[in-house]
Amino acid sequence: MIPTFATQSPLIIGLLAMVCMDAQAAVPRYGYEIVHTYPHDATAFTEGLFYLNGFLYESTGLEEHSSIRKVRLETGEVLQKLDIPAQYFGEGIVNWHGQLISLTWKSHLGFVYDLATFKVQRQFHYPGEGWALTRDDSAIIMSDGTSELRFLDPKTLKETHRIQVTIEGKPISNVNELEWVKGEIYANVWQTDWVLRIDPANGQVIGIIDLSGLLKRADIVPGQTDVLNGIAYDAKGDRLFVTGKNWPKLFEIRLRGNP
Repeated sequence: MIPTFATQSPLIIGLLAMVCMDAQAAVPRYGYEIVHTYPHDATAFTEGLFYLNGFLYESTGLEEHSSIRKVRLETGEVLQKLDIPAQYFGEGIVNWHGQLISLTWKSHLGFVYDLATFKVQRQFHYPGEGWALTRDDSAIIMSDGTSELRFLDPKTLKETHRIQVTIEGKPISNVNELEWVKGEIYANVWQTDWVLRIDPANGQVIGIIDLSGLLKRADIVPGQTDVLNGIAYDAKGDRLFVTGKNWPKLFEIRLRGNP
């Protein structure tokens, strides 16, 4: 999960582009406008992101560099930080009633922390890889790098069922960072500039958001700046935030329909 921005997989991009072109008549496409730009820690290899009570919570990846952070949105200041044990590659995070739940990439191990103190409360296990987390009112939703999304019981963190993410019946793999937005699942597709809008009932893609050009070339540092990854939603303020791995900026955006 760590190729650089400049080496995004042409195979993945090409396959998804073909699927999107085939489905463009049936699946709405969206562009964006930037509402506001905020500073973001360019050393943060962003894996998970959510907004809660005026703050951003962010998880970062890479062995020996993974962390969980509470961040001031307006300044990018890290207010609270937990360094994850060096052997783990940190992945997605989500909040659930005073808890912060996190994944690791290939260790088949997740952690439950106290949201206020970041103290570990317990661990849990899962098969396969861990990529991202989000939630609705009754379940935790998890991606694993495939075309499937897992639904977990919030109390036991055991899987209850899965859906497959598809566009016009064709599965879309590399589904990554997730966010629950107005009854839909928004999902980054790893190594692309696309965010999918997914129907949680059946996994069908009901919209494709193209974020090409969001980070300007002047802000890209070769060998450091990586791919788009990180979605957070402020439900009360109806604000959508996106960023990327080692990006120096985080953006509040507004969607524009069918560009």
